[in-house]
Amino acid sequence: MKQAIRDAEVAGKEHSLLYIDLDQFKIINDTCGHIAGDELLKQYTTKLSELVRHGDTLARIGGDEFGLLLENCPNQQALLVANKVQDMTNQFRFSWEEKTFGIGVSIGMIGINHLSNSVIDVISRVDAACHMAKEAGRGRIYVHDKADLALLTRHGEMEWTPRITQALEEQRMVLYYQPIVHNSNIADLNSHYEILIRMIDESGKLIPPGAFLPAAERYNLIARIDRWVISEYFRWLAEHPDQLNALELGSINLSGNSLGDETCLRHIERQLKEFSIPPDKICFEITETEAIANLANAKNFIRRLKNHGCHFALDDFWSGFSSYAYLKNLPVDFLKIDGMFVKDIHTDAVNFAMVESINHIGHVMGRQTIAEFVENTETLQTLNKLGIDYMQGYGIAKPAPLNNLEKKLTPKIWASQA
Repeated sequence: MKQAIRDAEVAGKEHSLLYIDLDQFKIINDTCGHIAGDELLKQYTTKLSELVRHGDTLARIGGDEFGLLLENCPNQQALLVANKVQDMTNQFRFSWEEKTFGIGVSIGMIGINHLSNSVIDVISRVDAACHMAKEAGRGRIYVHDKADLALLTRHGEMEWTPRITQALEEQRMVLYYQPIVHNSNIADLNSHYEILIRMIDESGKLIPPGAFLPAAERYNLIARIDRWVISEYFRWLAEHPDQLNALELGSINLSGNSLGDETCLRHIERQLKEFSIPPDKICFEITETEAIANLANAKNFIRRLKNHGCHFALDDFWSGFSSYAYLKNLPVDFLKIDGMFVKDIHTDAVNFAMVESINHIGHVMGRQTIAEFVENTETLQTLNKLGIDYMQGYGIAKPAPLNNLEKKLTPKIWASQA
């Protein structure tokens, strides 16, 4: 790769790199065992080698991933090779103990020319292209294009993963909070709030969650972040007993990954005990979409922690494909109404009707309601008329560092209405 990049820079040569990822290898490995998996790889590699020209380089670079460096081979010609690899893979059959398996392949492809930077950069970009091939439905070839917005997003997310890991190890994550106020006491910004997270980058700049959490979710770092937030918040409460005593409810977001993770469940139970946190002061927020996608795990997770006294909120309610029928099966205490229905409620009759319906059914089922995205007085007044229990949004208070709780914040607006 180093030589190819150097040749492209000095002599203007064009090369190509294929990133080849087998799609059904894990199924065979899990079904038949590692010996079968090793034999499959040997047989497949023999077939793959037959497509490689003299002078090209084929390497196994992961469990079921291969790199194929095609020298003096511009993209158009390389695409023909990629198609041959795909055709060979589709025809390939692996037999083991009277069972026959087929496999698929996803291929990322990138050209190497005088604009290529480094080996790490090229491999990172072709890896991103391979991931895009998988997301497009697997069994596809995805050619890297620097102008491809989706690919740029994917590549950017991949670059976040080591930064997130390093930030966690160097304690550069920080906790923020945003008040959730009751409709009868809008001035109280200190006793009920949602815990949020921010990252401080290598230069000391504050990074918003939207920049790094999508990457954390995609690359399986989100559960680690969940555990860090829980430990750090509980530790902070233990070190600030006055805040713990004044706390009515602190809400913590949990990802879908954590819902099905017994390790996370035990971690929460240990941290509650270690820091002597009253469980009834803690509320875990899970999104509706994640809860439905992991319904059995979610029900078990919720019931186990509710047995300790913890509360649960269903976030972004009515944001996706579910219905009230699912709500009957989830023993949550709060419904957080998706902000897309809230922000225009005073001017949009459909949004008004949606929120009114959610609030009514929620109350019938014994759930309290929380409206997000409360950004102005008109929205607040409309929500009050509907009888929404709690409100949250930039119009009431923006997220602030957790340590600001000691400063007793006052409402941004509407203090006179409390």
